[in-house]
Amino acid sequence: MSKPKVVLAYSGGLDTSVILKWLCEKGFDVVAFCANVGQFEEDFSAIQAKAVSCGALKCVVTDLRKEFVTDYVYEALKCNAIYEGRYLLGTSIARPCIAKEMIRIANEEGAQYVAHGATGKGNDQVRFEMCAQALAPKIKAIAPWRDPEFIESFKGRSDLLNYCTKHSIPVDAKPKANYSIDENLFHTSYESGILEDAAVGPVEDMFKMTTSPKNAPDEAEQITIEFSKGVPVKLVNETDGSVKTDPLDLFLYCNFIAGKHGIGRIDIVENRFVGIKSRGV
Repeated sequence: MSKPKVVLAYSGGLDTSVILKWLCEKGFDVVAFCANVGQFEEDFSAIQAKAVSCGALKCVVTDLRKEFVTDYVYEALKCNAIYEGRYLLGTSIARPCIAKEMIRIANEEGAQYVAHGATGKGNDQVRFEMCAQALAPKIKAIAPWRDPEFIESFKGRSDLLNYCTKHSIPVDAKPKANYSIDENLFHTSYESGILEDAAVGPVEDMFKMTTSPKNAPDEAEQITIEFSKGVPVKLVNETDGSVKTDPLDLFLYCNFIAGKHGIGRIDIVENRFVGIKSRGV
């Protein structure tokens, strides 16, 4: 009798690596899926190798960067989609892009389930599962962090690490950061840990996309952006002559030039869908 098959949204981190092995122990054939939406200096080959070593049949990595820019980021910007006046929805709009590809893979693989590592108190569980239900109502979602048995087995980080030791799951040797990170080419956001104290400011070395305004160049650069139907189609750096027309290249160049000049940092408290207030930088 064949095993039920599940497609797991996999990052290569501690939680999803434990979930992958746990699903295997529960009798599932697991296909891991990792979306490239522009994570900073991510080693996708290493993620694939780790997924297979944890028991996945395979790990599919899909480059969604251009689709993310043209079909999600630009569409959000066209309608001025800003949450509570400040948040540009960098995490939010990436989830439908990822979920769409996860469902495509699930259909291709003949999987009856999809799974994710989102917690039971955040927005991502809602984003992933609502998208999956809309695109493939017959495919069921597995959310381990809402599963009583899983929660009872893993009450904290030490339980996760002990499980990794028991099952020879490699763990990043670097010490855990004092905050959580979500990143894609639209933004990098930081939450939890030390940032839950509103009196604690962000530490400078956590920023990846932006230079501190204190260290930004004193000399300005002038750029011109040409739009067509609300979408940028050409960027010219009038200072050095650089020209960008490809949507992905243009967007990444905007990230580079803005980050170089200290543009793009915010520190906010937002209201989550489930009713919790959350500080994000």
